[in-house]
Formats: sequence, structure tokens, C-alpha cells
Amino acid sequence: MKRRAVQLSPGTGKPEQIATVLEHEIRSGVLGFGDRLQSENELVQRFSVSRNTVRKGLEELSSRGLITTKVGIGSFVTFDGKPVDDAIGWSRALANAGANAETRTLRLEVIEDADLATWLGIESPFFIAVDRVRTNASDGHAISIERSRLPLSPELEDVPLRGLREGSLHQTLRGAGLIPDHGEEWVEIEMLNADDAAILGCPQGTPFLRGRRLTRAADDRPIEYVTSLLNPAHFALHMRF
Repeated sequence: MKRRAVQLSPGTGKPEQIATVLEHEIRSGVLGFGDRLQSENELVQRFSVSRNTVRKGLEELSSRGLITTKVGIGSFVTFDGKPVDDAIGWSRALANAGANAETRTLRLEVIEDADLATWLGIESPFFIAVDRVRTNASDGHAISIERSRLPLSPELEDVPLRGLREGSLHQTLRGAGLIPDHGEEWVEIEMLNADDAAILGCPQGTPFLRGRRLTRAADDRPIEYVTSLLNPAHFALHMRF
């Protein structure tokens, strides 16, 4: 249920004010036992604060004994049945999951994509494109293609010239102080087109998992938008609830 926006008062800590508003709704019966709170995004919009402020408010509400959280709700990608923790970087995560992967960079350059900029809600249409293909190091069979788009920023402007730090996009972003805090992911099935089939060495029309992942910094700034084609012989989407 959508609730009215709340204007927080100056002076008092915003997390405490958020907790107090939600506490009133709980104690007055607006929110019943077992009801879910609004999502973080909804609370950010409702209170006109940052995601970090909302989280501190929820922590305060939890400390008052009024809410509980469930750990592990969500979804994640698995490789051969093992969770892929891409918070440590895709290459290392695949290695930890047992993938004997060999990575080849297809593209590392600045591009212009006005449609993507509009979708992300940013002014500059310029991005660093990082396209990579991964294959099994033993027999060469296809594992994945990842096409990353990084909003061009002063922290990253020399990446197309000097390359990725230690060959890792994960290390490059963190070295520039760009730390993913939250994001969204979408997964669907896609039949390989002729170009992708040629890159992966698969017949055209082969079904692959198509993942789209958007990561943002704590201030909601977009850090990376990546589209991946994942071989379903290895990858699956695991949901936990």
C-alpha cells in the first residue's frame, strides 16, 4: 500500500525520525503483525533520504524490537550448482565455483549510448564498454559473454588506455573508489544470434541465460550495467525465500 510522503524535521537525526514514524504505524495498527514494510526504494522516495539513511532507520526500528529481518532472501546465480559470489569479482567467483575458465577481452573502449544514459537517469551518454568472453580452458567450450557498460567518469577516464587493473574489472572499479552497494538483476532466456553464436562457438539459436545486472554505489550512482549470456549447461538461477 502506498503511503503519504513524510517531511522530516531539521535538527533531529533522520534515521531516528524514520524509525519513529514507522513505530507509530506499527503500534497504531496501520502495519499488522507479519506485514512487510515498504521496500527500501519506496522508503527512500517516501522520506526523501538516501538508502543508507533508510537502512539506519530500519536498524533503529529493529533495536526497538519492532521488526525482524530474514537473512538470505533473494536470488543468486550458480555455476554447476555452486553459488557465484560476484562481490569478489566474476573471475575469482567462477574459479571458486570450480570453473576452469579462460577469459578473452573483445572490446575496451569509450562508446556513446544515449538510450542507456536515459534509462539510467544520467546526463552523459558516454560509457566505457568492456566486452569479454569466457571459455573452458580444457576443451574451449563456451561459458559466457559479458558486456559491461561503465558510465564514463574522471575516476575511469584512463581505463581504455591503460587497461583493466590486474586484468580485473572488479579491481579496476575498487581501485577507483567505486564500490557497489546495491542493485538489481533480471534473468531471461535468449536464443543466440549469429554474431554471439560465432563468438561462443555454438549453433545459432542455442538457448542461453541472458542476465542483466545494474549495480549502484551507496549514493545510488550507477556504477556498472552488464549484460551477460550464460551457458545453461553450467549456470542456473537459484532463489531463496
